Amino acid sequence: MKIFANPKLLLALFIFATPFFCLAQKNKNICVIAYYDGDDKRIDAYPVEKLTHIIYSFCHLKGNRLNVDNARDTVTIKHLVGLKKRNPSLKVILSLGGWGGCKECSAVFNTEEGRTEFAQSTKEVNDYFGTDGIDLDWEYPAIEGHPGHQYLPEDKPSFTKLVQALRSSLGPKHEISFAAGGFTKFLQESIEWDKVMPLIDKVNLMTYDLVNGYTTVTGHHTPLYSSPQQVESTDHCVTILESMGVPKNKLVVGAAMYARVYQANDTVNNGLYRPGKFIYGVSYKEFVTKLSPANGFTYHWDEVAQAPFMFNAAKKELASFDDKHSIRLKTQYAIDKGLNGIMFWQLGDDASSDGLTDEIYNTKMGAK
Repeated sequence: MKIFANPKLLLALFIFATPFFCLAQKNKNICVIAYYDGDDKRIDAYPVEKLTHIIYSFCHLKGNRLNVDNARDTVTIKHLVGLKKRNPSLKVILSLGGWGGCKECSAVFNTEEGRTEFAQSTKEVNDYFGTDGIDLDWEYPAIEGHPGHQYLPEDKPSFTKLVQALRSSLGPKHEISFAAGGFTKFLQESIEWDKVMPLIDKVNLMTYDLVNGYTTVTGHHTPLYSSPQQVESTDHCVTILESMGVPKNKLVVGAAMYARVYQANDTVNNGLYRPGKFIYGVSYKEFVTKLSPANGFTYHWDEVAQAPFMFNAAKKELASFDDKHSIRLKTQYAIDKGLNGIMFWQLGDDASSDGLTDEIYNTKMGAK
């Protein structure tokens, strides 16, 4: 006998059975969610007790099935599940795709056979590892994402059908989330929000890379607020979704544990909002050496965007990032807005002690 075969019964059961863990309603009980793409050893140095979720990044498609790529990844996932000994309330989620990792998603998920087989395999893999759900990181349904990847108008309704198949297969016990582009085009064109939201637990808003690797103008890649020169921001993303009626208590804002460094064409405005291009990234744990005054970088704070940046005038290099100040503001924003939480890419880029994860936790615990 197949459980949850009746879609209407499924939806009713999910709505009423969904736990209220991490459903923030203007209090400090927000989720703190770390994407993690490292191995089974590095993570032991990080404060996993301060997290509510770890999202393992990434699994991929093999045919129509969710696939763990190799034995090393299997060891890592098992180790992540073992971290529940340190943090019994920790949830470990498997993520599909990532930038460049979902080439076949459009082709597979536009067929009923593909969606059904994927949903069944997702349950099998979660049952095998004892993990707690799936995060869909398809970049992007219905709009251009990674160069060369197929995208079609029918991706949008197919994404809805995929979520329906997953909920039917997983039931109400396992979490379903997806990584959403934090920019306007994705929010308006990729997702049937009214149909998808009743079936999922949270949306992980990628409110970073808002000025990305293909830019021709420098800017803040993960600002809290919009400016006259740059509309895309965390608040802009949340405001759009609120206007669509998307439940705030399922929205998770995104933060970056890394800097994007751009080559500006000149030194006007300390390189900010100037013609330029992306040149390299820097992990937060390397800021102290690579983005230091000794290396020619000067710190700046943008009061409008509520975002930091550094500029090396001699090399015309602008670094955009989150730091402790901006992370505190983003965390407090999630609390004040009654959002589900804050997530970040990715834990291995943080400092293992006195880092941004600690700052998120301290802000959360200190909230009134």
